This record gives sequence, structure tokens and C-alpha cells, in this order.
Amino acid sequence: MGGRKDMNMMIACLVVMAVACPSLLNLKGATAVEYVVGDSLGWTVPPNTSFYSDWAASKTFQIGDTVVFNWTETWEHNVGEVASKEEYDNCSDPGIVLGPGVSTELKSTGSRFFICTVGNHCEQGQKVIITVGSPTTTSSLLAPPPSSSHASSLTTTTLGSFVGLISALVAVASFVA
Repeated sequence: MGGRKDMNMMIACLVVMAVACPSLLNLKGATAVEYVVGDSLGWTVPPNTSFYSDWAASKTFQIGDTVVFNWTETWEHNVGEVASKEEYDNCSDPGIVLGPGVSTELKSTGSRFFICTVGNHCEQGQKVIITVGSPTTTSSLLAPPPSSSHASSLTTTTLGSFVGLISALVAVASFVA
């Protein structure tokens, strides 16, 4: 009977520690992120043709995230989504374009291709490939895949916290026994 009581006590301690000290495990919920395309520059003719590909390469887009296209002058820019890398490279007009403040939720893995169709803005680099999850072969030509920064990866801090938690449980178990 004592063994069962000790086990119940150990489980109770684990539950209390997990609830009272979630930072011990460094757990973060998977939360969606809202990205403003171009950050503070926004959606405009960029200072160089690689600006938006560099920007996208510095992000790790996941399903559920949202990308927002912001610009200040209503008719100075637009945003349209083209279906292929070839249309993206050729700055093909998608036919349907949207105004400022456009946001789109990323609902599946793969690459999405966005361009501005005003004047020669696309040719000047106002276009971006948003790759959700693992980069596709076509998008990897533009930039190296971004490093993973989401909470699902096991960091040394998480590992150290987990080892600390196990050590604490062993100490509790030896004290109870």
C-alpha cells in the first residue's frame, strides 16, 4: 500500500510543479504570428531587388500565421497573388489585385507568390515569396531556408530545465521513500 501512496505523492508533486512553474519546461503554446511584409518599410518599391526575399528568408512562416501588406498611398501600390514561380519571375498580372491593409492567413505548407502590378514595381523588386513550412525547390533558389525559431524545437534551455525537473522529482521521491 505504501508504494502506491508514494507514487501518488510523486505524481501530485509533478502536477503541482508543472502547473506552478511552467517555465521549468520552457513550454510555449503554438501561437500564430502576424507578419507585416517588409516590417517598417511596408509594401513599397524596395531599396534593392533582393529586399523582400531577404526579409522573407529572415522569417519562419507556419500554418496559421498571417501576412499583412501595408502601404500608405492608396493607389500607389497593390498586391496580387500569382499561381507559379514562372508568373512571379515574369511579373505576370494576376488579374485580381487588392488595396492596402490586405492580410492573408497561411493555411497550408508550400510557397505563395505575391507581386505589385503598378507600373514596373514588380520588376524593381516589389514582390515576395512566402514559404510556409519547408522551402520548396523554387523558393530555395532565392534565399537559404530560414532557421527554425518556433517553440517545437528542443533548446538547451528546455533540455536543462527538463533535467532539472527530473532531478527535483528524484529528490522528492527519495524524500518520500
